[in-house]
Amino acid sequence: MSTILAYTSPSLGNLYPIAALLSELHRRGHRIVLKTHTAGLAVGRSAGFDVTPVDPRIEAVAMTDWMARTGWQAIKTGFAVFAERAALEVDDLRSAIAAAVPDALVIDANCWGAAAVAEAQGLPWASFWPYPPYLSSPAVPPFGLGLRPRQGPLGRVRDEVVGAAINGLLDRSMIEPLGRIHRALGTRPIRSGDDFIRRAPLMLVATAEPLEYPRPDWGERVALIGPCEFGAPPGTARERSLVVVTNSSERQRDDALPVIAMAALADEPVDVVVTFPCGVPGGIEVPANATVLGFAEHGPLLDRAVCAITHGGMGVTQKALARGVPVCVVPYGRDQFEVARRVEVSGSGTRLPGKRLNAKRLRSRVLEAMTMTDGARRVAAGFAAAGGVRRGADLLERRLLGIPVTGG
Repeated sequence: MSTILAYTSPSLGNLYPIAALLSELHRRGHRIVLKTHTAGLAVGRSAGFDVTPVDPRIEAVAMTDWMARTGWQAIKTGFAVFAERAALEVDDLRSAIAAAVPDALVIDANCWGAAAVAEAQGLPWASFWPYPPYLSSPAVPPFGLGLRPRQGPLGRVRDEVVGAAINGLLDRSMIEPLGRIHRALGTRPIRSGDDFIRRAPLMLVATAEPLEYPRPDWGERVALIGPCEFGAPPGTARERSLVVVTNSSERQRDDALPVIAMAALADEPVDVVVTFPCGVPGGIEVPANATVLGFAEHGPLLDRAVCAITHGGMGVTQKALARGVPVCVVPYGRDQFEVARRVEVSGSGTRLPGKRLNAKRLRSRVLEAMTMTDGARRVAAGFAAAGGVRRGADLLERRLLGIPVTGG
C-alpha cells in the first residue's frame, strides 16, 4: 500500500483527531509516518505508526496567546506563533519527505510552513482542520469572535465591517512571513489568507452540521467529515448521573473553571468528575460529590454523563456531543468563542463567556443545558451521517492516492 506522512503542530488537541484518521488509514494497510512533538510520540507509537519528533526549535516557540488581554490581541499573537514556527517547519518537513518518500501528506492546519512545502513538493496532500476553518464565507459571520449569525441588511453590514478587520489581520499575519517562504520555495505568492487556505487540494474538517454552520459556497475541496475520536468508540452505558468538567490541554487562564464548577454543583444530585489536563493546581477545595483527576480519557466518563462543562475545545466538546451529551461551554480564547456559539445556535447546549463566570451563573447554564438532550442527539446524528474517519480515509484514498473506493 501507500506511505502517508503526517506533520503536526505541538498540540495534543490537534494531534488526537489527526491520529484517529491516520489509525483508520493504518488499519487499511497504509504505512503511516508521523512527525509530531515530543508529547505526541507515544500516541503515534501506540497506534503502530513510524514516529519522529519535529525540530525541537519548533516546540520551543510556545503559544502565548493566553497572555493577551483582548480577543484581537490573542488572534494576532497566535498567528505570530504560527508564522515563527513556519520558518522552522520548511527544512524539517523537507528532511522528513526525503527520508520517508511518501505518496501523500497530511498537514496540520496550524503548520503554515509545512503547507507551503507540501505545495512546493508537488505531492498529493491534504490539510486537516480540527476546528472550523477561518475561511471566509458570506453565509456565516467572520471567524474569531463567536458572533451569532444574523440575517438581513444589518447582519450583512456587521459581517462586512468585522470581516474586513479580521481578514485584514489574518492577511497581514500571513502574507509577509509566508511570502518570504513561498519566494524561497519558488511557489506562487500568497494574496490573502483565503488564498493560502484554499491551496490544499483537499481540506478535511473535523466537524459537521448541525453544529457547524452550512457553507454552500465552500466547494468540494472542503469536506466536513465530523469528529475524529482517537481511542475507543462511544460506549453504551446508560447510568447518566455524571457531570464531566475539563479545561484546556494547552496553557490558558482557565484553571478557575473546574474549581467554580465543583462549587456550583456541590449541592446538586450529580457526581462531578473534574480533569485538569495540564496538572491539578494545589490548594483547591473538592466537595464530597466531586472527583479530581489530572490528564484523563474523557470517553468512558462521557459515556455515562448527563452534561459536560468544557472550555470550548473542539475535541472534548464534540466528544460529548457525539454521545448525545449536552454541553455548557465556557470559552476563554482561540477558537473557543466560535465553538461556544455553535453549541448555543445548534440547541445542543449553553454558553457562558469566561469573563462572566461565577458559580451562580454556571449552575444556571448547566441546569439549562441538561434540558437540551434532544439538541445534542440531533448533533450526534449529524456527526454520524458525516462519516468520520472512514469518510476521511475514503477521501484521501480516492482523491490523493487514486484508489477507487465507495463513498466520499
